[in-house]
Amino acid sequence: MHFDFTTDHAREISTVLGVPFKQTAEVVRYELHDEASGRKLALEIHTGLNVNGMRTNLVSVYSAQTFLQLHNCTGFIASDLLEQVTFYGKTGELTTGLIVEKSAGCSIYANVREELLKGDFTLLPTELMMCSVALSLTDSLDEGFSFDGEL
Repeated sequence: MHFDFTTDHAREISTVLGVPFKQTAEVVRYELHDEASGRKLALEIHTGLNVNGMRTNLVSVYSAQTFLQLHNCTGFIASDLLEQVTFYGKTGELTTGLIVEKSAGCSIYANVREELLKGDFTLLPTELMMCSVALSLTDSLDEGFSFDGEL
């Protein structure tokens, strides 16, 4: 499944992360710095890469301590409340999520089985709870979830 990133998406991500973006033909870049912690990172979204005749998106995070990539990004969730953007890729029953925080933090949860996202996270071993909570919204979005519903 291919997801088309647009300039509106880039603006939405920029608003949540609180930094401007730089854009070329196929790359959107954000540079984050959190003075309180001293953390810095760069986030790049490579849109519409052609890999063996198939279009795909690549999300990369660069920092002094790490280099992370999410291949085949199929969507994202930008949350003002959580001050973070969750990029995710789904392949069959597996979801991988790359989370970038406004405070220049990042996390990755790789190859999480769908059953962990749908079940009661309180019944999971403590080592698995965080990924279940962090990625559970990605499962809801595929089922037609909307933030625009009535309260």
